[in-house]
Amino acid sequence: MTPAILCRDVVKLYRSRRALDGISFEVHPGEIVALLGPNGAGKSTTLSVLATLLEPTSGHVEVAGHRFPGEPAKVRRVLGLVPQRIAIYPTLTARENLEYFAALQGLDGTTAPQAITRVLAMVGLDGRADEPTLQFSGGMSRRLNLACGILHEPRVILLDEPTVAVDPQARERIYALERQLAAAGAAILHSTHLMEEAERLCDRVVLVDAGRVIASGTSAELVAKLGLGPRLTLRTTRPLPAGWPGPSTARVRVVPGDGPQTVLELEDAAIVPALLDRARADGGEILDVALRHPDVSDVFFRLTGHGLRDGEQGGEGDA
Repeated sequence: MTPAILCRDVVKLYRSRRALDGISFEVHPGEIVALLGPNGAGKSTTLSVLATLLEPTSGHVEVAGHRFPGEPAKVRRVLGLVPQRIAIYPTLTARENLEYFAALQGLDGTTAPQAITRVLAMVGLDGRADEPTLQFSGGMSRRLNLACGILHEPRVILLDEPTVAVDPQARERIYALERQLAAAGAAILHSTHLMEEAERLCDRVVLVDAGRVIASGTSAELVAKLGLGPRLTLRTTRPLPAGWPGPSTARVRVVPGDGPQTVLELEDAAIVPALLDRARADGGEILDVALRHPDVSDVFFRLTGHGLRDGEQGGEGDA
């Protein structure tokens, strides 16, 4: 299948700083792909290049078969961009906002009203269409922001942190809408720094850091590729000795760390009952125990040494 989004070795320089350092990935029709990384990783710059707002310093970019640089007007006709900053006019009603964006997107007097009615229903704002948007909640404004970007039924949709500062109900509505758009054949690139969002919503994950793609695939593929196993964290009445349970215990790796707890990485969670029995024998009563299965945040930390969120130490240090 021909990719709807294709990036190959894309570089973006700001003087001597490399905002993008050879990014390569692709998104196919009907897919929701997460562009996942911490703040400053290059996610918004990547979306700006794909949206033709920034010209790459070098590399190859295609959107629905149209090259950029080279065919920016053709790219824009097939593209829907939903920015992180809410781009609606607060003194206008939802319908008036959509009429304005419909005109920008080239919809005429016949197609625009139909498109506006369609997207208002899709985002669940048909009952509030004629209210000034300054009365809208954050979640309602986010949904209208999304509606403005999909009026013209774009084949490729770029979403920059579309669920920032919204309540759980609004977040679920946005997820449902993304799934609906993908089911209709749209290719969706969803930029986020939230691992839970990427794993739950997206078909694949593209991990980015410092302007580079460091890994891509499904969550299961990324975890399996690094051979990450579940983590068992224990705290007992008497501290377990250093290096416990010892080199004779197969399929267990002790994770170095400070503090009263012992952290083990396991090849297989089936060994947990035996380890708990041994911990009681060697350390007395078990005061705390947690079993945590690896996820994309662990992959990111293993590859970069830091977490997905600012100040986060990464999944490898979490219990």
